[in-house]
Amino acid sequence: MADFSKFNWTFFHSAPVVAILRGLSAEACERVAEALSETGFTTLEVTINTPDVGQIISHLSRQFPSLNVGAGTVCTPDQLDEALTAGASFVVTPILDEEVITRCVTDRIPVFPGAYTPTEIYRAWNLGATAVKVFPASQLGVEYLKDIHGPLPQIKLVPTGGVSLENIASFFAAGVYGVGMGSSLLRSDLIAAGDYSSLKDHLRRVRAQLPQHSGGGAQEPT
Repeated sequence: MADFSKFNWTFFHSAPVVAILRGLSAEACERVAEALSETGFTTLEVTINTPDVGQIISHLSRQFPSLNVGAGTVCTPDQLDEALTAGASFVVTPILDEEVITRCVTDRIPVFPGAYTPTEIYRAWNLGATAVKVFPASQLGVEYLKDIHGPLPQIKLVPTGGVSLENIASFFAAGVYGVGMGSSLLRSDLIAAGDYSSLKDHLRRVRAQLPQHSGGGAQEPT
């Protein structure tokens, strides 16, 4: 099961970006995790549909104590079991599955469930979500996040999908709690080419767009 003490909120707040590793080999995941750690990022998820995901999460958790390592694309209770058995310290979902959320809340596992509409976002928060993953943000944009934040300022939002180097600052200016980033952060062309030096340069450029102080006030486990 997950060691809940592994999730470090100070780490997360210092760089409130969840890096999404999907479908990469174990070797590539390790190289990417190393690049993230060296450039000031602190939180990554390995999607549950990645081959050998359990071994990868377990290995990264041991190898990189300066990173929060979680599981993403968790849609079912069985997948949640797989993630926790592997040692994931937090869980991200693309959908609103109430059983997954409530189990995480009961067991004090940070959970970022996916939601799209105001009703889904509000429901996820009321179920006890640590923060709500607004997905896909590419279809909604920054103005949508501002519109949600107006009447529901208490809800911590983590837009995912469509966040990039060019617009990440505008998302934080809109008051989001954090963001999720996949290929726009972890460029597949550079990873495929094994060009981790250029990947680190790109990561540093994204990191420079983050506000100095972010987050705070989420429903953090106690």
